[in-house]
Amino acid sequence: MFKTLGNIIKWIGDHFKGLLFLLILLIIFMPESESGLKPANLQEIKLAGPIMSADKILKEIEKAQKDEKIKGILFDVNSPGGAVPPSIEICYAIRELKKHKPVIAYASGVMASGSYYASIYADRIIANPGSIVGSIGVIMESPNLERLMEKIGIGTQVVKEGTYKEAGTPTREWTPKEREELERLTKDTYELFVSDVASARGLDINNSKAYADAHIFSSKRAKEAGLIDEIATKSSAKKEVARLAGVKKPVWKEKDKFEAFIESLGTESILKLQSYFYGLRSTLF
Repeated sequence: MFKTLGNIIKWIGDHFKGLLFLLILLIIFMPESESGLKPANLQEIKLAGPIMSADKILKEIEKAQKDEKIKGILFDVNSPGGAVPPSIEICYAIRELKKHKPVIAYASGVMASGSYYASIYADRIIANPGSIVGSIGVIMESPNLERLMEKIGIGTQVVKEGTYKEAGTPTREWTPKEREELERLTKDTYELFVSDVASARGLDINNSKAYADAHIFSSKRAKEAGLIDEIATKSSAKKEVARLAGVKKPVWKEKDKFEAFIESLGTESILKLQSYFYGLRSTLF
């Protein structure tokens, strides 16, 4: 008996690190039991980092819209913006979601350019006192590598049909016609952006220089410009969601631990890249 017990103790000692690691994994990844708990009636959806694709968040919005138990949404935003199409997709998805249940957009850090576009149709926009809001503008840029390529002996060979097929190329300086074409494109996109903001926020489109024109606002100035409704903390924003939803006993939906863990890793990496490449620049590509 003592020999067997000694073998067990020895085995545990030899494999202690592995057992401890497995225990940590179980604690992190094991789904929580929902038995005995009230079903969630409010949900938070996060938009973090540069907007390159809308697929994941659109699925989350659609699922929340169809879930009859969820009565209200907090749309937590900390993003410098991103590509035009996915920003617009999220914007219009939020507009549709609002028809079914109240949505509060909360600027927890940066709500600028594409991420502001994504938020404009929320019932209310609330910003953290230290948030950066705005940057309603469009930019298209490309390096001119012509001299560098000449210096290292690299040239390009092009076969094309269409005057503007090389518009935006980084291999040479753009021609006046190409630049004019790209300027038309950015102008059209900017006008769409401003038009949607004016419509959603009830602002005068003829006075867009005051709230658009790529201005970067503090929360205080953003409220004065009409881009947000309130300056408050996240806890206040959550209370506002519950109030609009008519929920007296809020139960916020929690993500599966494994999903939350993976998302936190991804968000941390994205925010590091965002900090490195973007700084305070908040643009639509």
